[in-house]
Amino acid sequence: MFTGNFQKTETRKRQTSVQQFLSILVLAIFAPTVLVSDAHAQIVGDLDVDIPFQFHAGNAKLPAGKYRIHRLNESDLTVMEISSADGSTSALFEVQDAEANGTPAKSELIFNKYGNRYFLAKLFDEGNRSGSQVVESRYEKRISQAASEPQAHVTAHRSGQQGI
Repeated sequence: MFTGNFQKTETRKRQTSVQQFLSILVLAIFAPTVLVSDAHAQIVGDLDVDIPFQFHAGNAKLPAGKYRIHRLNESDLTVMEISSADGSTSALFEVQDAEANGTPAKSELIFNKYGNRYFLAKLFDEGNRSGSQVVESRYEKRISQAASEPQAHVTAHRSGQQGI
């Protein structure tokens, strides 16, 4: 009788240990995905911007004007879309994570400037150090090798805010 109770106790202990191990394994697998989603908290929603010069976004060349920028798909944080306010022009461009040196006081786009050519380089949302850096196109890489790299900053606004 004592042996039977002892074996049942040992079986329960093993089952509890296996359950604890599985719980830790599941936590170890899913914890990084939660942390990664927090790290991608860059541009959320739409940004409206009035760009006063012709520029490149990824592989596209766009005229000066008013634009709206947003993530193409909330599940893919590496692709953004820029479209003109009137809907006549749009382009997709690839982005990766970027960190601002300090917390931006306003939403802004940063352009690399080579001679009279402007290339969209980074996007930051007001109050958020995490932003997006545009992946350089082959054209920008070629142009940048022959020039210095000053930058131009253009203020952007949340969709629906005054100022645009």
